[in-house]
Amino acid sequence: MTDGGAEGATVESILHTDFLSESVVLAGREGLGRVVDRLNLIENPEGIRFWIGAHDLVLTTGFALAQSTEPLSSFVSAAHSVGVAGIVIHFDEDSTTIDADTRAVADELELPLIAVSESFALDHILARGVRDRARQQVRAMYRSERLRRLLVAKMVAGGGVAELASAAAAELDLAVLMTTSDGRRLATAGSDEEVRALCRSSALDGTGRLKTDSTDGGLGLRTTDEGAIAVCAISANGIDHGRVAAFSRHRQLSTQDLYAVDAAAAVFALAVTRDLALSTIEEKHRANFLRDLLLGRGGEHAHAVAHAQRFGWNIGRPVVVVVIEPAPGDDVTRQAPDRMPLVDRQMMAFSGALAQRDPSAAIAALGTETVIMMGAGPNTVNAIRDIIESVRGDGGGGRQPFAVGISRPCTSVEDIPGIYGQARTALKVGRQIYGTWAVTAFDDLGVFRLLSLVENDDELTSFTKETLHELTEQTVEAQDMRKTLEMLLATNINIAETARNLHFHYNTLRYRVVKLEKILGPFTERPDLRLDLSLALKIMAMRGIDQHM
Repeated sequence: MTDGGAEGATVESILHTDFLSESVVLAGREGLGRVVDRLNLIENPEGIRFWIGAHDLVLTTGFALAQSTEPLSSFVSAAHSVGVAGIVIHFDEDSTTIDADTRAVADELELPLIAVSESFALDHILARGVRDRARQQVRAMYRSERLRRLLVAKMVAGGGVAELASAAAAELDLAVLMTTSDGRRLATAGSDEEVRALCRSSALDGTGRLKTDSTDGGLGLRTTDEGAIAVCAISANGIDHGRVAAFSRHRQLSTQDLYAVDAAAAVFALAVTRDLALSTIEEKHRANFLRDLLLGRGGEHAHAVAHAQRFGWNIGRPVVVVVIEPAPGDDVTRQAPDRMPLVDRQMMAFSGALAQRDPSAAIAALGTETVIMMGAGPNTVNAIRDIIESVRGDGGGGRQPFAVGISRPCTSVEDIPGIYGQARTALKVGRQIYGTWAVTAFDDLGVFRLLSLVENDDELTSFTKETLHELTEQTVEAQDMRKTLEMLLATNINIAETARNLHFHYNTLRYRVVKLEKILGPFTERPDLRLDLSLALKIMAMRGIDQHM
């Protein structure tokens, strides 16, 4: 790139030279005072972000602009955003005008649009170096087109991201890394030496993730401690699918390399979109079969086990069902059009954590819940809690509150609907008792299992009021007396032990017992009344009745 004008030159001053003496200002006249540092020939408007810079006077042709797939007004807006001084358009017989919308945008942005005729000459002294710049662009376009065709052929032949990364690395003679949008590695290719240098570079963190949210691993060209890196986004339909990074420890990467990596990213986007579509179809079949199992429509045991093996699931062993359900309410991220539904994000997060512990487990998102069917053993509940801890707060839906229910084990496909009901019951009751982050096993429910079968809340409310009387009120005194009653029942009316546990004086507790019996009856003498009181307290804990009495 060669400077094109004297220091302090403006668009207007260049208009007064014989270089642009026969030009016509089409729009943006208010911006003629913009400073020009150099001339820059653009043969491909769609590569504008790679080739132009601030204070460039951009030279292009009407034919080149006509080949763009985007509106010309977008080209003008993009040029303005990087500080271009003006755009000079060489018209020919194939293209002779600029549309009104584009002129309106240029006027609004005060970006000069200048037309020149056939007499325009690129051999003028002000245009020295421009042809070299144009040749660089043409070489980059051919190189990128060759790479694009190569990768498209690989993809059409069924190649996945690993094959595409290998092909790109071989064609560019660089190390190539493909990641998710948050930098998690999906594929790496290139010589071992280059790949090791890339992994050591400051563009990756200690866990091997590309630093997509920092300067070191962000989009564009830069130099790291180990070499040079070019990073482009993999995006399709406005959704950010990941990153492609090219790396070299032997040479400085250029704009031409970044242009080629961007072409590769476009093909990677096609491959990712294809794989997502196929995955969606397969996931639908998985979810449908798992739903059939939970509803008792999976068929005979041997047939269901064999069918599950096609999905990589082992349900011929003892299994438990785990149900994960987000807390009721709106998903705070669902407004974003580029985000998956919360249940799908949570399913993906649990799927990743589950794969490390039980790769033969079944998992699917079913409506408002994620269902897992995994192998049962003596430490199953602890393993599930470990999986939950690895998901909670780690993105992928983990930051949104969810409750978990765990069933008993079963050994037959015919019993799966029953243990699914157990897991649903454990989740429902556990959330009512322990809150939105509850993790509850069916075996831990005790009498709550029976109470959960009573669907008539009015009947439970009536029983609780008739048994506890004013202790159901939402006052500090009533809550304090309920706590005393719970401890008395827990210690089988051992007054001395209850006093110690509640840090009361013995006589103080005796006084409270007398007061409680005036309200509730002689529960210290009647085991049947103590049972009723215990059930009433559990109903309040399980159904939250004390919140609306």
